[in-house]
Amino acid sequence: MINISKWIMFSALTFTVISPTCEAPKSQPLIMRADNAVSKGVAYLHSIQEKDGSWSHYPAITALALMALQGNGHTENNDASVARGIAFLLKFQQPNGAIYSSRDPNTALPNYNTALAIMALAMTHNVEYHPIIVRARKFLENLQFGVTDGMKPSNPLYGGIGYGSDPDDHPDLSNLATALEALKASGLPSDAPVFKRAIIFIQRVQNRPESNDQAWVKSGPKDGGFVYDPLGDTKSPKGHHTSTGSMTYSGVESYIICGVSKKDPRLQSAWSWITQNFSVNHNPNQGNAALYYYYNIMAKTLDAYGSKLVYGKHGTPHNWADLLMAKLVTLQHPDGSWYNTNPRYWENQPPLVTAYTLISLSHCIHPKGVAL
Repeated sequence: MINISKWIMFSALTFTVISPTCEAPKSQPLIMRADNAVSKGVAYLHSIQEKDGSWSHYPAITALALMALQGNGHTENNDASVARGIAFLLKFQQPNGAIYSSRDPNTALPNYNTALAIMALAMTHNVEYHPIIVRARKFLENLQFGVTDGMKPSNPLYGGIGYGSDPDDHPDLSNLATALEALKASGLPSDAPVFKRAIIFIQRVQNRPESNDQAWVKSGPKDGGFVYDPLGDTKSPKGHHTSTGSMTYSGVESYIICGVSKKDPRLQSAWSWITQNFSVNHNPNQGNAALYYYYNIMAKTLDAYGSKLVYGKHGTPHNWADLLMAKLVTLQHPDGSWYNTNPRYWENQPPLVTAYTLISLSHCIHPKGVAL
């Protein structure tokens, strides 16, 4: 989830925003409507690519667009836009291995940019990028609290990863989940120490007193869901300790990447929260804030979990991929883009949200059923 205060760079950019939504004919089979939406979304990304090969002149947005294109069958060999986007990313590797723009400290976000760049590069399966990925991976590993700073496991920040740019940087589940996904995509072995340390942090952002040793969890809902950081903070308007949809899916995905079994009570407790709060209409306990981020992490997590159905309240079976595809198709705009009417986390910006949505649709249309 993007910190809005860190995205001032976008205030200088102009986007064409069209209000009416465009719905594909409901007489078509759902998969055809979804494929059509993807084609229009891909065409939109092609149309707004900058002359320098980027999207929005920013590595993270470029990486997301590249992931969206590659996840839907476009490669650097069959799509010149992908090749140009990759070339843009490669310009930004720093001496320490990170991949980000150092031009503005407020928007550098080394972890966020580096993690997304790793995933975009890894999707190419181009061996020429392996040394770049390995250097970037090492940078992410060293960002983890408790690796180079001497922090003890008793510290609630231990095992987490934050944006990585501010002097007072502190970890959160959103940044950690993104980093873990990138580390796995980079080929890091599943028994690597970074994953073991991460589990300690993940436990401390879960509303589950049996495995969370932080005092705040005792006054929380104890519902198995997840919050934003180990201090019990959340981005929900309902306040501290509130489990949210986007963070709970992030927590489940992170547990899976770290090798936690689906039979583990920590993961089972989180899955129970998901079944009781399943929705494709809103981000549970956050409304329409971070809605497309929610759709993105929801699709990736449910694909990784490997279950076609989510049994909701009263045992109602939900085919999550079909429901999410149907919802996303109705939200597409006539120009092929997607964006949120709620500007929080810059989700009113079409390049970002269109990339999120195309990634979501790729997991619905072509589910892998394995952890990313």
